[in-house]
Amino acid sequence: MSDAEILRVAQAGDEAAFEQLVAGHRRELSAHCYRMLGSAADAEDALQDTLLRAWRALPRFEGRSSLRSWLFRIATNVSLRVLERRPPRVLPIDYGPAADPHGTVAAPLVESVWIEPYPDDQLPVEAGYEQREAVELAFIAALQHLPARQRAVLILRDVLGFSAREVAEALDATPASVDSALQRAHKTVEQRVPERSQQATLRALGDDELRATIGRFAAAWERADVDALKAMLAEDARFAMPPHPTWLTGRDAIADFLRIRPFRPGWHERVVPTRANGQLAFGHYARKQDRFVPHALSVLSLRGQEIADLTVFLTPEPFARFRLPETVA
Repeated sequence: MSDAEILRVAQAGDEAAFEQLVAGHRRELSAHCYRMLGSAADAEDALQDTLLRAWRALPRFEGRSSLRSWLFRIATNVSLRVLERRPPRVLPIDYGPAADPHGTVAAPLVESVWIEPYPDDQLPVEAGYEQREAVELAFIAALQHLPARQRAVLILRDVLGFSAREVAEALDATPASVDSALQRAHKTVEQRVPERSQQATLRALGDDELRATIGRFAAAWERADVDALKAMLAEDARFAMPPHPTWLTGRDAIADFLRIRPFRPGWHERVVPTRANGQLAFGHYARKQDRFVPHALSVLSLRGQEIADLTVFLTPEPFARFRLPETVA
């Protein structure tokens, strides 16, 4: 059947036809909800709500816009409603000042305020350079500093390529107000993201150097080799570990902390490379008797060949989403 025929069958109440109709948009919609909300779990819920609303409203879809535009209008407004009832997501670096590496690690926050990592293999297969840049942790963190509607405008216009008219229709606004919101959003985001994206950095390094970086990091972490890890850090590197609000800055401070905390005597880990937010990432497994179990997921932000940011999400929750092994022998 043609797309128009599938649409007519779906509008008549055929759920299989509806699934066929939206299948090609699922990943892009999920990534959109993640950019809006900063949480992979919230994005999953928003996607399901979007598809349910689309299914119920499909008989009234008249085709004045494309199906893609219509679906993104629903997903955007679902995300805006979520943002009305919960605080913005942040990284520890945006939550409070840097800590003393010899001090006490603050207790994890009970409320869900932290940005979550997003698996690369859930991005659209055909995701372009700009779309991958737009899931990098620094960009997602910068987006959370925008008012919700400015955030929607920037994502819809710059990342997804919708026209000012289409965005205005989605947000019940005018094209002039959309352009004005986009200009304000640009100013905020540009102040908070690095000059060079991770996509540009990774491409400049090339596959061989990336493999070497992955190998050096994994070997150093599994050996608890603080000096080797320190040598990989930029002088002004930052180390964060959500859900703890504690974070550190400076190569020496991070090395001191590693010696005192994660690399204490008797602690053993294995790491498995993965990709998150368009960046190098690792699943960390802690030893438990005769096996290693999920412990944390780290995301690296590189500046040239050095690690500028190391964000270690101290929770096993992302492992299933990243399709990482349940245990490591």
